[in-house]
Amino acid sequence: MGGQLGFVERADGLRHIAAVQDGLITRAQALRGGFSRNDIDHMLAVGRWRALARAVYLTNARSDEPPARRCRIRAAVLSLGPQAHAVFGTAAELHGIAGLPRCDEIHVALPGRAARLARVSDPAIMLHQLEHPPHAVLRVNGIAATTSRVTVAEIILRERRYAAVSVLDSALNQGLLTAECLATIPVLIRGRRGAVAARGYLTEADGRAQSPLETRARLRCVDGRVPPDALQLEIRDDDGYLLGIGDLGWRGARLIAEADGRDAHASPAAVFADRRRQNRLVNAGWTVLRFTWSDTLQPDYIPQTVRQALAAARSR
Repeated sequence: MGGQLGFVERADGLRHIAAVQDGLITRAQALRGGFSRNDIDHMLAVGRWRALARAVYLTNARSDEPPARRCRIRAAVLSLGPQAHAVFGTAAELHGIAGLPRCDEIHVALPGRAARLARVSDPAIMLHQLEHPPHAVLRVNGIAATTSRVTVAEIILRERRYAAVSVLDSALNQGLLTAECLATIPVLIRGRRGAVAARGYLTEADGRAQSPLETRARLRCVDGRVPPDALQLEIRDDDGYLLGIGDLGWRGARLIAEADGRDAHASPAAVFADRRRQNRLVNAGWTVLRFTWSDTLQPDYIPQTVRQALAAARSR
């Protein structure tokens, strides 16, 4: 009886740890908490726990439900020891920085010798041998990751222009980067492979963009030589009433372009709101263009459509 009570008490102690780790426990934590190796093996054998990474166990395991993405990231970092931390797109994901395509890979860094000795069996875990000083790493929801500044700096060295500028815009828009931080990135990346292109991406960053779709639409216009002269353009009537806000604006032509993202504009309420706003703007003499993600995949479509609208405005 006493042994059973002791086991229950030990299990309760581990539950408190797991509660702040997305339901995860490491083997080392279980052993420190009083579990024996046989106890751990038993919990795994009866299905109470499930191995999610090397020596990392999901304690609220349900075989019919895949673990949440953040749980998988935490497991990967925990499995590689106290020096491990998320980097690149995985760190951006933890920070909530948008602009990169979704992928299953989990990018984790370890310093030199630790990276060479690490054993990784999960094909989704991409281990990088990288040195980061302590001030370049922090905890995001308890998971070690590079800071937003370092994360963005390292991403723009690796990514192509549209993704890189989208990441910069997202970090600026959310306040994860300030203009002052942005100005320090050229020093941070100096001499590194990709730095020349990355410095160009920095000059194109604009935190007024509220989504990667807006960034991509803007860059298509820039590349097509019809750059907007305003972002998040407020349009008001003679009494100062706000009729709407255009994602991209050409004020002289009274033209705006809206980036219609699936998540923000797909609900019935959003569709009706978009229609009412468009009617107000059209009645006030503005032309409204609407672009989707698939439109940005065609280099000529957006700038050609804008150019035609600008020509029509000049002929009126």
